[in-house]
Amino acid sequence: MKHSLIIAAALLLLCHCFCPLQAQTIPKEELIFLTSAWKGERFGDGRPKIPDDLVKRAKQIAIEDVWTILNNEGYNCQYEGNWKTVNEDTPVVGRVFTACFMPSRPDLESSIKERGQKEGRSGNSNSWPIDMLTKGDVYVADGFGKIAGGTLIGSNLGNSIFAKTGNGVVFDAAARDLEGLSAIKGFNAYVRDWHPSYLKDEVLMGINTPIRIGHAIVLPGDLVIAKKGGVVFIPSHMAEKVIVTAEFILLKDKFGISMLKEGRYTTGQIDNQWTDKIKEDFLQWLKEHPEEVPMTRAQLDEYMKNRTW
Repeated sequence: MKHSLIIAAALLLLCHCFCPLQAQTIPKEELIFLTSAWKGERFGDGRPKIPDDLVKRAKQIAIEDVWTILNNEGYNCQYEGNWKTVNEDTPVVGRVFTACFMPSRPDLESSIKERGQKEGRSGNSNSWPIDMLTKGDVYVADGFGKIAGGTLIGSNLGNSIFAKTGNGVVFDAAARDLEGLSAIKGFNAYVRDWHPSYLKDEVLMGINTPIRIGHAIVLPGDLVIAKKGGVVFIPSHMAEKVIVTAEFILLKDKFGISMLKEGRYTTGQIDNQWTDKIKEDFLQWLKEHPEEVPMTRAQLDEYMKNRTW
């Protein structure tokens, strides 16, 4: 009995020593449950890992097409508009890493910081998610729309984020030091506003948890596309379908514009249900312009099997 207790204590100690940091993070099992529709590879923290090729291709598709496709599939709460940016010509596209902030109170913040320090975290809690970011992540934070005293980053944290991810951020909150952030080549931030204040009366309540960004729900591992037209969050398991469909729409648009320029069809013919002759011309155009096709031929053929035009 004594030996059993010693072994149990030793195992408990080993578990404590080698468990990953847990402060404010969602359990891996819970994250896998919430994103169970995703059947592909995952990060060590449980986040869905959308393939790099899909992320790269997502940079070329239109926000409007993504919104339409998601709504047609019943995903009606994935878009949010009304943003301010560092540089509106630099899209932010990547896999979502989430953080949730709430108004603070002394007892709560003290407990959270004390636990974080015991687990090896340092500094204010707003830096903790940044320490966990990896290449290609997009840091998406729910700061409950706070402006004054709600500045989640300035130029120092912005540089740290870009060094870790090579990407930008989306905050339902404010940021400070627009000039400093503008100096980070390739970086962009979608925020509610700019303000010179420091972060105040705000505490980190969740890392890699589901969050709300305005009217949109966001889960860790979603694919975010932030462009001039707004920000849209694609559920990980929908990413390939949405991207291929949006790419097909883009191909149709390019074909239609070329036909209009050549005078082969009228606007009324192109903008309505296509005739068999237009469909034949489109298939021929695809053969003659393989450089315009972003998806693999297998993906295109599979998509067109079920295409109703």
